[in-house]
Amino acid sequence: MREHKQLNGWSSDENDWNEKLYPVWKRGDSRWKNSWKGGRVQALLTSDAPALVGSTITFAVNLVFSRCQQEDASGNIVYEKNCRNDTGPSPDPYVYNWTAWTEDSDWGNGTRHGHHGKPFPHPPKWNFVYVFHTLGQYFRKLGQCSVRVSINTANVTLGPQIMEVTVYRRQRRAYVPIAKVKDVYVVTDQIPVFVTMSQKNNRNSSDETFLKDLPITFDVLIHDPSHFLNESAIFYKWNFGDNTGLFVSNNHTLNHTYVLNGTFSLNLTVQATVPAPCPSPSPRPPKTTPSLDSPVPGGDNALEPREIPDKNCYINRYGYFKATITIVEGILEVNIIQVTAVLMPVPQPDNPLVDFVVTCQGSIPTEVCTVISDPTCQVTQNTICDPVDIDLGDMCLLTVRRAFGGSGTYCMNLTLGDDASLALTSTLVSIPGRDPASLLRMANGTLVFVGCMAIFVTVIALLVYKKHKEYKPIENSTGIVVRGKGLNVFLNCAKMFFPGYQEKDPLLKNQPGIL
Repeated sequence: MREHKQLNGWSSDENDWNEKLYPVWKRGDSRWKNSWKGGRVQALLTSDAPALVGSTITFAVNLVFSRCQQEDASGNIVYEKNCRNDTGPSPDPYVYNWTAWTEDSDWGNGTRHGHHGKPFPHPPKWNFVYVFHTLGQYFRKLGQCSVRVSINTANVTLGPQIMEVTVYRRQRRAYVPIAKVKDVYVVTDQIPVFVTMSQKNNRNSSDETFLKDLPITFDVLIHDPSHFLNESAIFYKWNFGDNTGLFVSNNHTLNHTYVLNGTFSLNLTVQATVPAPCPSPSPRPPKTTPSLDSPVPGGDNALEPREIPDKNCYINRYGYFKATITIVEGILEVNIIQVTAVLMPVPQPDNPLVDFVVTCQGSIPTEVCTVISDPTCQVTQNTICDPVDIDLGDMCLLTVRRAFGGSGTYCMNLTLGDDASLALTSTLVSIPGRDPASLLRMANGTLVFVGCMAIFVTVIALLVYKKHKEYKPIENSTGIVVRGKGLNVFLNCAKMFFPGYQEKDPLLKNQPGIL
């Protein structure tokens, strides 16, 4: 206690302790085994540390009872219905019926003795006593199976500290210890700062590897659960390590784009101006405005109170964040530039095929994945991933062929990926059904085919006739032209019914590969 300042509302542990009312058992004492009916009770202690000095830190204790036991609305401990433990169901529904104990004449006067014989009220639902102990001081809290205690850290010594909690249960005229727990908490004079980094198309932000030429979103999170800094002026000073200079902002979110590959050191300094006790009058005139310059960590000016014209005193607190990030090439953008139905020699109305011509910017992808869903893009129907094992050269252009389950409207998500990036695009695909109009088109195609066959038979007959007839040169004859046209008509007609036919046209040599 002599080494720590007084906590508001807490008592020194140098005072005499009434061990008859609140026994003190060491760990390993055999009496712990019988301190609770039906097993052992476990206490879980948590806090919202780390805490900035001057803010409020909150501790929470929750009790975990033995199997099949729970606390009811009146604060009594009862057995759960339809739950069997190792000893089988109990004829008594209560583990501890404290409501009945409250009606005892010895406890009916509304008061009971606390530490050192001091009386305190006895609410009927508060059947546990939690004794918090830290910094050579203790604090008693009455409650049910969970309690919370808050401490203002203005008088707490900086650094890691230990909070220990002992839990007692009522035993008519005394208390029995049932659980003990302790935990480490930290009070600091530096603002606890965390930074989340995110980027579109980045495959894994947690490895701190990001893509060149795409903005990275940096979002600063200040750990301030007690809202101590709500009224403070906060400034963020960024150095991204790429020779772009310093960026100072009062917004916790900032975007930055790296234009070169490599490894860079990110540095952030957060400054907050918080209320502080005014210093004693001194001959030296006070400074009138808070400095925005970042001090050397641990320097004297980091703790120097400052005064502004309205006579309120403030102090600058600082927080720091550092990270090393790697910038690499990646897929920056993907687009579907063409969607065409695939014509097959034999129609396949149940599984029509569609080709998607896809382009991308940035690095060449190594895989392509498609997810076909209902029109709302909520219910997935088919997922396919293929490696990109064709040589795309320096130009990202490929065709992705997918089958659809009949007519209707579909949502298709298409992603191109490599080791560092994953780019996404979506489109709605409408597959028409086989209506009467399509049957009429098939009938018309049949008639055209018959007409072409008739022309073909006529041309063959004419050739046979000419072969057996004596050759007579005819000047400016148009028969050859007619034969050429007739044969050309036949070939064109034939190609209508063989869509798999590929002409050897130099213009078709640059078609994208099909996946």
